Amino acid sequence: MTDAITSANQWLNGIVWGPPMLILLMGTGLLLTILTGAVQFRHLGTALREVLGRLGSKGGGEGSVTPFQAVSTALASTVGVGNIAGVATAIFLGGPGALFWLWISGLLGMATKYAEIVIALHYREKDASGTMRGGAMYTLKKIGLPWLGVIFAALTAVAAFGIGNMVQANSVAESLRASLGIEPWIVGIILVVVSGAVILGGITRIAAFAQVLVPFMCILYLVGGLVIIIMHAGALPEAFGLVFRGAFSGTAAAGGFAGATIMMALRFGVARGLFSNEAGLGSAPMVHAAANTDHPVRQGMYGIFEVFVDTLLVCTTTGLVILVTGVWDSGATGAELSLRAFETGLPGTWGDLIVTTGLVLFAFSTIIGWSYYGETGIVYLLGARAALPYRLLWLVFIYLGATGSLHLVWGVADTLNGLMAIPNLISVLISIPLLMRLQREFFANRSPEGPR
Repeated sequence: MTDAITSANQWLNGIVWGPPMLILLMGTGLLLTILTGAVQFRHLGTALREVLGRLGSKGGGEGSVTPFQAVSTALASTVGVGNIAGVATAIFLGGPGALFWLWISGLLGMATKYAEIVIALHYREKDASGTMRGGAMYTLKKIGLPWLGVIFAALTAVAAFGIGNMVQANSVAESLRASLGIEPWIVGIILVVVSGAVILGGITRIAAFAQVLVPFMCILYLVGGLVIIIMHAGALPEAFGLVFRGAFSGTAAAGGFAGATIMMALRFGVARGLFSNEAGLGSAPMVHAAANTDHPVRQGMYGIFEVFVDTLLVCTTTGLVILVTGVWDSGATGAELSLRAFETGLPGTWGDLIVTTGLVLFAFSTIIGWSYYGETGIVYLLGARAALPYRLLWLVFIYLGATGSLHLVWGVADTLNGLMAIPNLISVLISIPLLMRLQREFFANRSPEGPR
């Protein structure tokens, strides 16, 4: 039975994360870039000022959390194991050129994430408990496709247990067992207790926790990576040469590296980039919809910032460390390759400490953030009273993930996660006229300072 499920999932996963889906995701990003007048490039400065210049702002309008808390919670979910292991896997399978296509997916993904959030904010509504909810399911209901909204909500509620819970808990447990010798069942109990203290408090406590954890973990990882890059600055020209040559001519076999074509670099770079920043999957708009803000486009700026941090800062740091330390063709892959790169760049225990700490914090933050996504899905399906039972079940699955073997769970969750993109992109594409109207309205009447 297990073999049959595995085989069927591998076939479906090949479609979900195969060329057609990647073309759809990238094509949507390109279309939105054109229609919005390249909003992610023209208004990147605006996005940075909105986020970094107004960190203490409580926003304006209705909502459950501050704008910065919303983007912190979204980053808690997107900055995960994929930023460490996923980037390394892309380079292992697609060569250094995969990093170039990962950048392209990030640049186009900024427009997609922006559009998703703007639309979700417009169609958001309060649930019976008074919590502001939004996302593709609410959008699809409002535009006349409620059945598709039900499908999206169900995919979210179920996929969250895998990709946002069990897989992350397992990564934490395996990492701590390998580095510190801590038994998985002990890690599982600790994760349940700490996660419960945050998750059971709902979105307000999750967001308050995320606004402290996310900046800390991102800065720690980025500083560690930057130190290595500066120490190996002489290798940067060759590293960038490998990236651009590999992106347009493939990469010949070298060391333990088997070689890669242009198509392999493109496919794995785009796939890992989209998997990391989740642009087009419809996840982040669910938490952004809870933000206090006076206009949907203002919160959309936070979406541009979110992808900028996730892909262009954190993923790039991982990729460049792997390349400048010269371990990219060692034959290692995934988290092992990233670990080897940091250990090489920072001899002693510092490199190991940064990667292990990064893996643990990134995975834990994903558990916290995705709990709200899954909860939003189940609340849409069953009502606000389903929120607490879902949170309690979430804690049970954290322990199961930490102590179990998850090869099948990872595969199925990855497929369900990818399937979320289809109804979400339908909601975005149908809502493009609304997006354009809201954008024109915002930039025509925008106050440089905005509400405080």
